[in-house]
Amino acid sequence: MLKTESDIIRVIQDDHKMMDILKTVQHLNLPDWWICAGFIRSKIWDTIHEFKEATALPDVDVIYFDSENKSQVFEKGLEGTLNAAHPGVPWSVKNQARMHLLNNVTPYKSSVDAISKFPETATALGVKLSIKGKLIVTTPCGIDDVLQCKVKPTAYFMATKERMNIYNNRMLRKNWPLIWPNVKVQYMTNSS
Repeated sequence: MLKTESDIIRVIQDDHKMMDILKTVQHLNLPDWWICAGFIRSKIWDTIHEFKEATALPDVDVIYFDSENKSQVFEKGLEGTLNAAHPGVPWSVKNQARMHLLNNVTPYKSSVDAISKFPETATALGVKLSIKGKLIVTTPCGIDDVLQCKVKPTAYFMATKERMNIYNNRMLRKNWPLIWPNVKVQYMTNSS
């Protein structure tokens, strides 16, 4: 049973594939790096649902924050490096110091700031290894929703009608209860 951050850390530590992925990303020595979103959320929900096999991920989101080098070409080079190390993993690497331009929002202050502004609380999660190899998680919106299989928008996405529409459309597209039957999605009724 998963109840605490320590429980989440334990199930990730016990997953050799996840740990290999984390170690591979750690070797890139990126500033303020995290593997986030579905990488952790799916592991938690798979564990809660007692799945024997891990749910396939559409991508493994690697984020970092480097205001000195905002080159998208550099990001693609990092994806190439990761693909060479772990072929078959659907890598996605994004520098959060430039993502505000694509998202048309105020610049993020850090990777954790960006994670806090993800669409839903259950996905606003990050994990990385410290220099000494200790597993660290960040949960800017807490862990209650993900552990209770509740999906609701972050405060950031509830702030505007446009973001609420983005959230609702994302939830319809993702259809997570089809994969994890215990998941309950809260749709925003104020959207048009």
